[in-house]
Amino acid sequence: MMIVQSPRKKGQKTPQQSPDRPERPERQDRAGNPKRTRPPTVPFFAPKNLAPSSAIPSSSPAFATPAHPLRPFNPPVPAKAAILPIILPPATLRPLAFRTFTKKHSLTLTSSALQELATFIGRHCGSGWREEGLAEKVLEEVARSWKNRNGGVIVDGSSSELKDILKALEGNMSGGKIITGPRGLSRQNSLLLEPTQDSDHAKTRLGLRPTATLTRDDSQASFGMSALTTADEHDDDDDALADARRWLKVIHAFDQPRFTYNVAKKHFERETSKPSLLPPASHKTDAFRNRFNVIHQRLLRNESFQTSAVAGARAASSRRTAPSATAMQSHKITPIANLLGRHGSSHMLLGMLVVLPTGSLAISDLTGTITLDLSQAVAIPEDSSWFTPGMIVLIDGVYEEEEEHAGKGLSGSSGVGGVIGGRFQGFFVGQPPCEKRRATLGVSGPDGNGADHTIGGGFGWIDFLGVGSERAVGSRMRKLEHRLLRQPIAVADADRGQLQQLGGRGRVVILGELNLDQPRSLQALKKILGLYASGDPEGATPMAFVITGNFTAHAVMARGGSGGSIEYKEYFDALASALAEYPTLLTTATFVFVPGDNDGWVSAFSGGAAVPLPRKPVPDLFTSRIRRVFAAANAEAGLSGAGAGAGAEGGGGGGKKGGEAIWTSNPSRLSLFGPSHELVLFRDDISARLRRASVRLKGKAGSSASGRESGGDDVAMSGAIPPADDENTMDLDDDGDEDSHKQSKSPAAGSDPDAVPYDVLAARKLVKTLLDQGYLAPFRQATRPVHWDYTSALYLYPLPTAVVLVDTTAPPFCVTYEGCHVMNPGSVLVAGRKGAARWIEYEVGKVGKVRDCTF
Repeated sequence: MMIVQSPRKKGQKTPQQSPDRPERPERQDRAGNPKRTRPPTVPFFAPKNLAPSSAIPSSSPAFATPAHPLRPFNPPVPAKAAILPIILPPATLRPLAFRTFTKKHSLTLTSSALQELATFIGRHCGSGWREEGLAEKVLEEVARSWKNRNGGVIVDGSSSELKDILKALEGNMSGGKIITGPRGLSRQNSLLLEPTQDSDHAKTRLGLRPTATLTRDDSQASFGMSALTTADEHDDDDDALADARRWLKVIHAFDQPRFTYNVAKKHFERETSKPSLLPPASHKTDAFRNRFNVIHQRLLRNESFQTSAVAGARAASSRRTAPSATAMQSHKITPIANLLGRHGSSHMLLGMLVVLPTGSLAISDLTGTITLDLSQAVAIPEDSSWFTPGMIVLIDGVYEEEEEHAGKGLSGSSGVGGVIGGRFQGFFVGQPPCEKRRATLGVSGPDGNGADHTIGGGFGWIDFLGVGSERAVGSRMRKLEHRLLRQPIAVADADRGQLQQLGGRGRVVILGELNLDQPRSLQALKKILGLYASGDPEGATPMAFVITGNFTAHAVMARGGSGGSIEYKEYFDALASALAEYPTLLTTATFVFVPGDNDGWVSAFSGGAAVPLPRKPVPDLFTSRIRRVFAAANAEAGLSGAGAGAGAEGGGGGGKKGGEAIWTSNPSRLSLFGPSHELVLFRDDISARLRRASVRLKGKAGSSASGRESGGDDVAMSGAIPPADDENTMDLDDDGDEDSHKQSKSPAAGSDPDAVPYDVLAARKLVKTLLDQGYLAPFRQATRPVHWDYTSALYLYPLPTAVVLVDTTAPPFCVTYEGCHVMNPGSVLVAGRKGAARWIEYEVGKVGKVRDCTF
């Protein structure tokens, strides 16, 4: 009989085997070794289904590796919504594009660009381009990206920049909207993202969870957004904001952004090519072309050179009704090439004065060159400016063709060098009128402190110095300036029991030429520094001291003196010993040193002659001890010294900032509060060079007679006194300069007691010439050579707020012309007076005062 056993149910426990029952043989693997059996697990400690983790467990609990690490944050990828493309006519999009591009961003759309935008919006935004506001966001992004690429005022549809913008925007759109998530546009490409999204997007790209920390990034190079922070961003750091020097920046000429004017776009474009000290010869022509275009567009913006169809029609009707009535006519510039075939006609030319190979004087523009005859020419206004070869001037006269073509040579009708036949008989010569800074930048208000809107164009969005544009950060910087510098500082007078108002931190002390090889110069420097170290209370000392060369009277590097480089370094060591006696100023002020023609290394082969501009600062090899003096003073005061370098980056930061010594180039720029204040530092004996190279013009009868009697060549030009109407063309700030006026000479002091002193006339003449030219070296290359790739550092356009022109061949002065304050401290040692020192104290945003003392 066979016994059938019922099958065992799942999960039922197996009964324990009896001892008399034979044991089951032990399991073995293929090699014959006994195989271990896993003991049964208690259900309570049974393993659970854990999420897979990529973390590697540590071998020791000391590493504190969590058993279940946090899961990484996986950002959601937005799904692309389906958009039904439509055909959007450009005429339908034109009103919205006009409001966005023209009204808001001051850009001009061409018909091809409007067609490209209409096609792009119709394809990616669909029928909701107007109701949902999708097209407006796209146009806003395109306009800002165009400015980011510095595309210019005119947006052309055939340009590669617009195609690249649309291509980049196409990959960041979903459902007709611009993606602002982790895979969307970054802040470097767009300004549509809010500042609060910037930190979250950066952490999202790294796979981290976003936090609630809010960050702000204002480094927008496209709109001139500066890295300078404002008071709103550092409200918790009042100590750091108490010092205005944190917004002071010294800009080297070799570090300044280079711009060229595009005539087609009527806009400045930034040069992207790398500059060179030995460029090809074509760059010389480019430097002249850019300088001519800048002055030409400045003239066309002047009201005297603008024509109006309405005014022309009214003038024609008035001439028919009243032939004797004369209406004001606008000036018109004629290209030189258009003079051919117009014998006996009057024209106004704009060009550069050049000297032909035959020695004749000529005028040249972008179209050609013609010989000049200035024997009957007078300056307009009379004797108000210098005229030298290398300057771009306006000449009004008559064109005369040649009667005979034979034997004229290079300066005739042969056409060699682009010289056209005939000559131009000039009757009036004048400088191109200057343009005020607020008109160039398009800023409203008398001083640019109005609301954020333009007054008819301008270049307010261009960052000329790399510190931020006027339209981007100008208003914020002016608010910060008012908070830090415009608050009066009052101290109690112990003797009189009164409150005295001090100048405060907004002062810049400007010292002229300091010859270290003269012992009296160091004595004068100690006297001047002692006045500010002991006379001003804590927190009211000047924020900057500007000291200019030549630091030696002779080019000792070229063996012009008794020693060489060793002697040159000993002079700076003596200067370091003198500065070490005033630790209060070393820890609270910025000392800026501008070299001259006798300073190293350039003077080693020039021997003190004119060197190419701009020139590099004095090498650190000679100024190492001065840096150590500043570092020791800051360390003793427990401050974070910035050391000595090429520039001082403004923008705030934690901790109190110590003093610093900056050895800069010649020329250089000093920027305070971004684009609010621009101070040009330039050391050159330009007055003597103007007198040597000036063109002799026809003067008054009295001045010509006096010139023949004295035998001087320059009296006929500079000795004449302008009429009384010209006194209002410039404002002379003569406070504190009484001694210099006593010494000033007046050509007609005996006959007219109200005559303007000669020093005042010389100062006005120099300032008007320099600012009207808008260029620091308006000479021929043989007279004052310049580096062709760095000519942008020599431009005075836009007009700076102040210019420090250290010229020892001109009398000291403080003159304001067209809103630009020009100062010349001369030499520290007063010529003709023993134990006297002179310097200028400049209040930022106001005027400077010539001060002197005895030692």
